[in-house]
Amino acid sequence: MRPSQAPFPATRHRRLRRTEPLRSLVRENVLTREDLIWPVFVRDGVGVREEVPSMPGVMRRSVDLTVEAAAEAAELGIPAICLFPYTDPALKTEDCAEAWNPENLSNRAIRAIKAEVPGIAVMTDIALDPYNINGHDGYVVDDEIVNDETVEALVKMALAQAEAGADILGPSDMMDSRIGAMRTALEAAGHRNVTIMSYAAKYASAFYGPFRDAVGASGALKGDKKTYQMDPANTDEALRLIERDLTEGADMVMIKPGMPYLDICRRVKDTFGAPTFAYQVSGEYAMIEAASANGWLDGEKAMLESLLAFKRAGCDGILTYFAPRVARLLKDG
Repeated sequence: MRPSQAPFPATRHRRLRRTEPLRSLVRENVLTREDLIWPVFVRDGVGVREEVPSMPGVMRRSVDLTVEAAAEAAELGIPAICLFPYTDPALKTEDCAEAWNPENLSNRAIRAIKAEVPGIAVMTDIALDPYNINGHDGYVVDDEIVNDETVEALVKMALAQAEAGADILGPSDMMDSRIGAMRTALEAAGHRNVTIMSYAAKYASAFYGPFRDAVGASGALKGDKKTYQMDPANTDEALRLIERDLTEGADMVMIKPGMPYLDICRRVKDTFGAPTFAYQVSGEYAMIEAASANGWLDGEKAMLESLLAFKRAGCDGILTYFAPRVARLLKDG
């Protein structure tokens, strides 16, 4: 029960808002550089940097420039980057074998980063869509995205990334039982210290469009992902999925998208107390950037306010394309 307050004028709430020093003393949530994970898109080639048209300011980088981005992140105090591959369409197949190829883009980038920037944590993505000729996160058999066969493939993908030196595996596929299968396989292979950040509550959202452009999956996708990603109308289901993944061996959990699902972040943190992250996805980024470019929003203020909202909702960290820009601002005070 909340303590009672003295009536006005003995209580004037505006007293504590009068100056910035007073406001900072009573501020309930703070955004720091340590809260950020920077998603980075990797492509083939050398010395290649190309902008994603639907995500102004976001680049696809060749492995050598991805290493430079990792060094930049470390210098800015960003603790982790997350790699997403832009796979050559010629390598996309129905069996998705490129997903666990030790020499695929992600695995080459992991090794290169760990060799040059060992102090930064490298997170990966585990799902078949960058390698699937059908554009889906799982195998497609007779128009059905099959679960168990997909999990077997995802386990091979997880082991290949762990062998390459990944610190954090990010299963984003939403197949049932994949966390338990991965954890069992990692333990058996001696990768006991590799952590799993499960995309445990990933919704079938309209906010992913620019990301699919960035990884080259939008043109390949046949149908939609509603049979495995969550219904945006559901909240209790998210708690059941989070509980399952934690009991199967997830170390951290992810809610995706971010701002439209802050209620889920709050419920998850309050219910489980586990390390809870959100992904400020490509559509959220693109909306803020577009509004800023048109002069409809102060982009810098909107960016910072949007990220602080995740902390207020209980998140321990945020995957955001704004990470280097925010880190520079926070570093400069």
